Amino acid sequence: MTSDNLLLWIVFNAFVLGMLALDLLVFHRKAHQVSLREAFTWSVVWISLALLFNLGIYYLWGSEKALEFLAGYLIEKSLSVDNIFVFIMIFSYFAVPPMYQHRILFWGILGALVMRAIFIAAGAALLAAFHWIIYIFGAFLIFTGIKMFFAGDEKIEPEKNPAVALLRRWMPITKDYQGQHFFVRVDGRTWATPLLVVLLVIETTDVIFAVDSIPAIFAITLDPFIVYTSNIFAILGLRALYFLLAGILEMFRYLKVGLAFVLCFVGFKMMIVDFYKIPIGVSLAVVAGILAVSILVSLVKPKSAAAGTADLNPGHVPIKEPANPLGEP
Repeated sequence: MTSDNLLLWIVFNAFVLGMLALDLLVFHRKAHQVSLREAFTWSVVWISLALLFNLGIYYLWGSEKALEFLAGYLIEKSLSVDNIFVFIMIFSYFAVPPMYQHRILFWGILGALVMRAIFIAAGAALLAAFHWIIYIFGAFLIFTGIKMFFAGDEKIEPEKNPAVALLRRWMPITKDYQGQHFFVRVDGRTWATPLLVVLLVIETTDVIFAVDSIPAIFAITLDPFIVYTSNIFAILGLRALYFLLAGILEMFRYLKVGLAFVLCFVGFKMMIVDFYKIPIGVSLAVVAGILAVSILVSLVKPKSAAAGTADLNPGHVPIKEPANPLGEP
């Protein structure tokens, strides 16, 4: 397989841009609240496209590359669920109306695609030039997995976000949402809206997720094309997955524990790669097994009502002033 084949990269990226344009300009031209049916349909579309692409890899380059893509896609898709937890908290924190959430996620994911491409290119270049970096990646993943295992509930503090602080110094921010606009003109002056603030928080948060997820997929394969395409397919389906799972995500209370074990496993796989290469089929089975067990345990042993956690359903958040969280008077 020639990952440096320019045509492959051009065709794949043209397909991605075409699908994004179709999504924004045709199916979501007007702001609306995404229904469960719509979210389910788009989830099926994105997963089906990923599996069809996987089938194409199998016919072109064989089962080894196909399994690498499938394992990478499964890991990235699973780690993207952690993004959804954070998206829910951000939208709840800023009381973002449900009809505007898709627009924020669209542009947020478009920015994430660019950042992931940069991170993957940098990671591939480093691993090609300095093989020993694979041990740093592996140790980092194990550390991240242990940290995720013992971590409590995440906190969102936009007022401490450097990008938000910079925006507030650069231009004024309106007190209320102005439809689905990121900018508005008032008395000849350009104002940012809280929608732009939310987008900045999501974009900067994704950088943290990229730092975790990119090394994880390099534990599966060092082929840049497989790394890139599996990552992109996982991100493209993230919006639909958010609207599909946002209301029921708290049911899967042990999923983060499973993700922690997955990160530790792929980190360990990286650390021993020069001594023993775990077969890709075994890696796929281990990752799928860990995730299946964590979901099953979550369903069998749900969180008791007495535990009392805040409602994270973005469709039922109380409306509050978005200006106060930003530290404005």
